[in-house]
Amino acid sequence: MSAAAPPIDHDRLRTLWDVLAWHAQATPDAVALDFEGRQTGYAALRNASSGLAGALAREGVRRGERVAYLGKNSDVYFVLLYALARLGAVLVPLNWRLAKEEWEFILADSGAVALFSDESFADAARALRADARLLGWARHDPALADAPLPDADDIVFQVYTSGTTGRPKGAMLSHRNMLALRAPGYRAGLPWFPGRTDTTLAILPVAHIAGTAYALFGLYGGGRIVIGREFSPALTLELIARQHVSHMLLAPAAMRQILDHPAAGATDLSSLRVITYGASPIPEELLRRALATFGCGFVQMYGMSEAAGGVVALSPEDHLSGIADRLRSAGRAMPGVEVAILDEAGRIAPTGGPGEILIRSAAVMPGYWRLPEATAAAITPEGWLRTGDVGRIDAEGYVYVLDRTKDMIVSGGENIYPAEVENAIFGHPDVADVAVIGVPSQCWGEEVMAIVVPREGSAPTLETIAAWARQRIAGFKVPRQLALVAELPRNAGQKVLRRELREPYWRGVDRRVN
Repeated sequence: MSAAAPPIDHDRLRTLWDVLAWHAQATPDAVALDFEGRQTGYAALRNASSGLAGALAREGVRRGERVAYLGKNSDVYFVLLYALARLGAVLVPLNWRLAKEEWEFILADSGAVALFSDESFADAARALRADARLLGWARHDPALADAPLPDADDIVFQVYTSGTTGRPKGAMLSHRNMLALRAPGYRAGLPWFPGRTDTTLAILPVAHIAGTAYALFGLYGGGRIVIGREFSPALTLELIARQHVSHMLLAPAAMRQILDHPAAGATDLSSLRVITYGASPIPEELLRRALATFGCGFVQMYGMSEAAGGVVALSPEDHLSGIADRLRSAGRAMPGVEVAILDEAGRIAPTGGPGEILIRSAAVMPGYWRLPEATAAAITPEGWLRTGDVGRIDAEGYVYVLDRTKDMIVSGGENIYPAEVENAIFGHPDVADVAVIGVPSQCWGEEVMAIVVPREGSAPTLETIAAWARQRIAGFKVPRQLALVAELPRNAGQKVLRRELREPYWRGVDRRVN
């Protein structure tokens, strides 16, 4: 059936609804979603989403209004997403790991007119809103045929930034943003883009841009999406083997958990073609271990919520180039993306020394919901998105991400990027995980502190960690303090919450960082 299907007509796929409708027509019986034993074909997914859209329209949900979802990954989440896409309404996913007060803020800030949940969060949803409803397959109304179709510039997804500093902001993403890099990549023949015969694992939380966008990536290609309710290394390994997963997206921390799992060595991983990773820098030792274990192609993606996901990619060929410095880069701009550096003089340059990384693309959001000043600060009049990341671009266009601007440590007048120090420490045999922060120093203003999760049965010391690091980085970057912890605080996107780690050391101090 797949072989006889027509090639994707990219020019016709301007909205998320166009994508679903196209595949429902071209391959109606092909499996779109596979969730805990329940399979849904493309035509069935279209019909269920259209029916839910009709029901929502009858209840008064209008174009441009926000509808929230609280729950873990499931197939019905995508029914809701496509239903709202058909209506021209906006999905606001709530991260189920947040506190009640954080959910309340997002609901109030977004002005959501309805709240849906999965069954595991039904009580929590009703505590937030008495009219919250359980999302399922039963709600449908076919009376939507005459409703206008959505426009490419309609907002379809409003994802709230992780809020590592201050209140989270609602990044508004249109159909055009969500689809901007699909057609250019397929037309360029990028080999890691999934197709009709591929099976994509969607196991990262859908409230994070990576969780939703990666599943939509596989659906754009017309393949099968296997949905994991929530990440665990055991479930991931099981699904890879049982469902013959070919594509998956992981954060480096999740990759490490899988590699450390006792079942990793005995699991059949032969179906894997591509593992995409991102969300935080990956230590070289971990990457080399993953390359040896998984035996498939690897793609590093660099991006952010405000750009609808990944915009810079390090290809499988780059991973095997044998160029040592290449693995330290995030890759090159994907087709349809421009990347530049804003230097200390405020000039935009494509190559040169370190500065703030800028992105320009049709994938960049139109702005933050009801925050015009924050939008103006994030997006220049020329359309460049200011990422807040420090990096550089070499003569071949490879982007090197040094660190977040706000995380940079200034010690004795020297700029130190925590990711560089973490990368140097990570290969130590007694270190399972590490985060580096700047702490107050009477002599230097700030000094480097390593916060280490030791491997089971080990107890690394400052002396052993410093000696290891000193062989790999300059002396002024070597940690001067060390703390051992059971685990590092991370957000839903697996980014280390350095603000939480810094807070006890800077309490009562006139800080440089917030």
